[in-house]
Amino acid sequence: MGASIVASVVFLRIQDFARRPASEQARLRAQLEAVVAVTIAELDPAGRLVLEAADGAAVALLRDPIGALRLAQRALTAGAAGLPLSAGLNHGALQAAGRKGAEGMTGDGIAVAAAIAEFAPASRLLASRSFRDALADAAPGREVSLVAAGAFKDAGLRSHEVFSLDENAVARRKLRYALATAVLVVACIGGGIAARVSAESDKPFATAVMDKYPYVRALVQRVSF
Repeated sequence: MGASIVASVVFLRIQDFARRPASEQARLRAQLEAVVAVTIAELDPAGRLVLEAADGAAVALLRDPIGALRLAQRALTAGAAGLPLSAGLNHGALQAAGRKGAEGMTGDGIAVAAAIAEFAPASRLLASRSFRDALADAAPGREVSLVAAGAFKDAGLRSHEVFSLDENAVARRKLRYALATAVLVVACIGGGIAARVSAESDKPFATAVMDKYPYVRALVQRVSF
């Protein structure tokens, strides 16, 4: 077995591929090859590897979970016209396998991505916990776009926690930060009336302010969700 590497893997799966007539399989595979060619064009050839699979294709990216997520999104968008794709994303170990001149890659990185892609609905992507963690390391905060989508067991009865893409989650996080800033400003302004509030109540200042000004309590509650 060859040396092991760690990579972000995007497994693009053609839905119900094995059940389709041979002529349709050929057409769909040609479409998939075109989609992959377009979506990997912007990536450094030295940092990517494209592998064929029985029901799709896998793209492994070295040290680039951000690029992997973008590739999956672009592939699903490009494949929306008549190409029933789903995508599974994982971050894990790969090993070279096969005879010299016909090498391929195996390993948990691909196996988990393939299992997740099989579970994903058409035109959707699902990501593993390890991929979400890798995305958080590469671009702190970007991982909030991957929200919990439950868990499932693959054919080998391994349990996988999965996450789906929710771009609105990033906007909601920005809103929470804006609200947190507003609360801080209110608190600073409130410092100017601390003496008056404290004189009127023996409660802690923050509690007294929220009791006296209900809108401050509402802001705090909205930020804390």
